[in-house]
Amino acid sequence: MAKDKTPVTPAIRVLRAAKVAFTPHLYTYEDKGGTAVCARQLGFSEHAIIKTLVMEDDQATPLIVLMHGDRQVSTRELARVLAVKSVQPCSPDTASRLTGYLVGGTSPFGTKRPLPVYMEETILHLPQIYINGGKRGFLVGISPQDAERVLQPVLVHVATQAD
Repeated sequence: MAKDKTPVTPAIRVLRAAKVAFTPHLYTYEDKGGTAVCARQLGFSEHAIIKTLVMEDDQATPLIVLMHGDRQVSTRELARVLAVKSVQPCSPDTASRLTGYLVGGTSPFGTKRPLPVYMEETILHLPQIYINGGKRGFLVGISPQDAERVLQPVLVHVATQAD
């Protein structure tokens, strides 16, 4: 793909400023299609497509969880790790207000408000990950080590099999 086709989002600005090598991947966004749609369209393993989930604890403290596309977050286990009563997804409006991105186009890079990031530790075992570039229908391929270097996440083990 030509460089001039790369959307310039806050996420791309952060990656460029951090000198992260990335490959842009555009696909046709489908509402509620999730990672299965981009995996099918781009020919990537859904396990290597990383979801950016905006969640909040029982005190409405927001956080980001990075999870494999073919897995779900055990909110019970995440709450235990965070030492809080419960964790649940934020409303789409809240997630958009906190990150500056539309749901379906949320990137952990370049969020409007800095949020703590929790990354499923097995993501680091992958040779390459594909994560949202800050726009619906746009993923960037990067090394998981670069994501770790830029985001400074807390590594957790909270994945469960997707239904």
